[in-house]
Amino acid sequence: MKKKNLLFTVLGLGALSVMLPSCIDDNDNSNGLRLPTALVTVCPEDDGSFIMRLDDEVRLVPVNMKKSPFDDKEVRALVNYSDVEVQESTLRNVHVNWIDSIRTKLPVESMGELDVEKFGDDPIEIVRDWVTIAEDGYLTLRVRTIWGTRNIRHNINLLTGINPENPYELEIRHDANGDTDGRWSDALIAFNLNGLPRENGDENKIVLKWKSFTGEKSAEFDIKMRPLHEEIDPAGLLPASAIE
Repeated sequence: MKKKNLLFTVLGLGALSVMLPSCIDDNDNSNGLRLPTALVTVCPEDDGSFIMRLDDEVRLVPVNMKKSPFDDKEVRALVNYSDVEVQESTLRNVHVNWIDSIRTKLPVESMGELDVEKFGDDPIEIVRDWVTIAEDGYLTLRVRTIWGTRNIRHNINLLTGINPENPYELEIRHDANGDTDGRWSDALIAFNLNGLPRENGDENKIVLKWKSFTGEKSAEFDIKMRPLHEEIDPAGLLPASAIE
């Protein structure tokens, strides 16, 4: 994701990623340090260090952090960083001001007629925003729905196998677990799609379907998968927080 000077505030009790900067200087009230500048994939290295993939090509190397705050988990994250120097390279040194993880999951296989029972049928909105994007083999979504005040966890899943003729036709399923009275709130969630079939090579088009509050909707995303030798171990995904 290209660098952005935009504010994304996670609202309400249903937030997926609480914006509590892990590396920010509390004495600095500059808005420039309080807003996320990019959406990245945090990739741990074998020696305990980590890099951040800014997009399909550019990698960021944090010069002020020796280890990932997410241990050995590969996750999508919002980050505020500063370039150490002007660099045109695809490998750039940066200073991380703060970083916060996004709930990162694998898709699950459709169970056909059991989908409503297993994955829910509550409406959800996909927000058109700079953080709603398909890149680096991940689909990251800004979602919007109604959360109550009872701190009930919502289940959001991405289903594969809904169309046997197109493995890239996917469906978002939302189970509010009865928590349907409250206020509108937004959240972020990311899905690792690098394990999908590569019938057309590394570049494919996703067809995403979901049930909105105004009916059935769909959208298309162009996505470039990570080269096969760079695929991650699915066991290295971040545990659930506010949603499952």
